[in-house]
Amino acid sequence: MPATALDPNTALVLVDLQKGITGLPTVHPTAEVVERGARLAAAFRKRGLPVVLVRVVAGAPGRTEAQRGGGGGEFPADFADLAPELGREDGDIVVTKHTWGAFHGTDLDLQLRRRGVTQVVLGGIATSIGVESTARGAYAHGYHVTLATDAMTDMDAEAHRNSVEKIFPRLGETDSTDAIIGLLG
Repeated sequence: MPATALDPNTALVLVDLQKGITGLPTVHPTAEVVERGARLAAAFRKRGLPVVLVRVVAGAPGRTEAQRGGGGGEFPADFADLAPELGREDGDIVVTKHTWGAFHGTDLDLQLRRRGVTQVVLGGIATSIGVESTARGAYAHGYHVTLATDAMTDMDAEAHRNSVEKIFPRLGETDSTDAIIGLLG
């Protein structure tokens, strides 16, 4: 179902479009996801609306089955470097997280509330992890949520599909980058 409206105080939140994530094998090409995220960011900046660039610098400390038998350890030094194509500007809000979602353990909600934000538009990597967790957090905090489904991807096709088709319609509205930019007016 297409997005119907954007509130006057809507923020863009791009999740984990950073060097250590964009280099992973994904369902949709990360270059296209980053390009769409950059177009959204430029459109939001042009209208004086907040742009939030979220990066992850560590994993949550809990023990998981996925951690067994591999991975772990330290991230490379440039892992959290934001994709330069996003054109980060001084007025952008940068949120550094240590878990999947951008709300837990960060000041994201405070940053948005200070600016009178009532709605968020989300994109990023991975659809079923960082983006979905952030969408759930935004919904739980009472924000209207819009998801730019062509500005996100995942490492797992089925997980991506499940988030886009089953979870996101329960959390907000979904649409394309172009349609969302069109709603900005």
